[in-house]
Amino acid sequence: MQMEGTVKCSANYVPLSPISFLERSAMVYSDRLSIVHGNVKFTWRETRHRCHRLASALTRLGITRGDVVAALAPNIPAMYELHLGVPMAGAVLCALNTRHDSAMVSVILKHSDAKIIFVDYQLLDVAKGALEILSKTNAKLPHLILISDTESQLSNNNNRRSLAPEILEYESLLATGEPNFEEVWPNDECDAIALNYTSGTTSRPKGVIYSHRGAYLNSLAVIILAEMASMPVYLWTLPMFHCNGWCLTWAVAAQGGTNICLRSVTAEGIFDSIVQHQVTNMAGAPSVLNMIINAPRSVQRPLPRTVNVMTGGAPPPPQVLLKMKELGFNVTHGYGLTETYGPATLCAWKPEWNSLSPDEQAKIQARQGVNHLVLEEIDIKDPESMKSVPSDAKTMGEVMIRGNTVMNGYLKDLKATQDAFKGGWFRSGDLAVKHPDGYIELKDRSKDIIISGGENISTIEVESVIYSHPAVLETAVVGRPDDHWGESPCAFVELKDGCNASANDIIKHCRDRLPHYMAPRTVIFDDLPKTSTGKTQKFVLRQRVKAMGSVPKASKL
Repeated sequence: MQMEGTVKCSANYVPLSPISFLERSAMVYSDRLSIVHGNVKFTWRETRHRCHRLASALTRLGITRGDVVAALAPNIPAMYELHLGVPMAGAVLCALNTRHDSAMVSVILKHSDAKIIFVDYQLLDVAKGALEILSKTNAKLPHLILISDTESQLSNNNNRRSLAPEILEYESLLATGEPNFEEVWPNDECDAIALNYTSGTTSRPKGVIYSHRGAYLNSLAVIILAEMASMPVYLWTLPMFHCNGWCLTWAVAAQGGTNICLRSVTAEGIFDSIVQHQVTNMAGAPSVLNMIINAPRSVQRPLPRTVNVMTGGAPPPPQVLLKMKELGFNVTHGYGLTETYGPATLCAWKPEWNSLSPDEQAKIQARQGVNHLVLEEIDIKDPESMKSVPSDAKTMGEVMIRGNTVMNGYLKDLKATQDAFKGGWFRSGDLAVKHPDGYIELKDRSKDIIISGGENISTIEVESVIYSHPAVLETAVVGRPDDHWGESPCAFVELKDGCNASANDIIKHCRDRLPHYMAPRTVIFDDLPKTSTGKTQKFVLRQRVKAMGSVPKASKL
């Protein structure tokens, strides 16, 4: 029962939405730089006008509340603007992995029922290929809008000359919109704001639905997690398509920060940007940390100040954390999934750990830690009994999460949603232990997912492609340590009697059918170890590849 006198009305309740972050920053930080991309610069006042024009133009194209708008682009200004302009039109943003091939893009476009797809000029062929595949089905084709290269007028003109008349160009589209367009606010804060696809198989993608409420709350959480002060300078080394940049797309807007966009991530670009723009914050997978610490001395530059770095995915090795600290980077390690809007935990540092040796500090720092401030609870439980495992740092259980920053569910897959939420918790499928202080430490991934450069690779999908090679009898794929990417696929292959195939044959077979990052970088021909019931013992294979060490540099792409 409510207390007498309680009233819920527009004076004391507004649906939570990160749209509000832009409106505030456009007023408070109106003349401060919001986006820098080479010679392209915008202020927060200009970004507000551009996002309003974008929302207005989308509405004129027929986009209405709940429609899906896809985007296939790297970390460029347009991609950032889409994160604000699309929700302002009442639509749902579906940011696509730029490493996907045409086949995967076509599957996602069909599954999501995307009405429009924004495409960066460098990825135009991938998008056209996806639309060609879609045209052979009964699916309605989304309208393609090209994002031209704003850095090169020549490239810009060449793009326009090669376009079909019905294809619009991004800047031309913005010119049709109204700068004072009235935003379409969610009717309910639990309405969808974004749709993010997990790296599953092409036959069964999982579209994770984010709400305005969850995005708002997780944005505030990562501000705290990243130690992001007011008016930060944020360097985009983390893909914006990955869990909407771990909600940092909206978090930087909340703090009136400056987004430094990098089309491609290189060690030289990172160091140059940090020095030139006085970068305060950045984030990325452990592969980005490896890129930094392994950069040639001619590329490394003294940092003007400490840079706070969030990292996630596979736990960074202690030696990587040590070297990052030596270079002037303060690394915070977190853990999360697409289903938790990105970061769900962090290894919150305790002062008493400062007296430990650097090696011991790095080992603790690599733990996944505790839930962040706006997540209700994280626990390690026995998946059958749902009882918490003892805090002994030995007993493994499944990582389970509950709170306001857990997804709404999987698009068009009620059974998968119910399975994920069985028992009243989100079941991550990851295995971990709990230390006596309550901090968790990831030990394995129960679904054998490989994390390469922060991206998930389904071993089942890779195995199915290898199986399609005429000389292959059996195969099993596991993750091999990789100093650059964290992990990379390693295929164990058993050939049919009388058949021959080389490692290069298998790798080429996969690259012809999969995005290159999913193809094995190592192929080993051997009999597969089996259980008494005939199942492949993948843990044996993982032990073998661990003993082999990192993938040799010569075999990397």
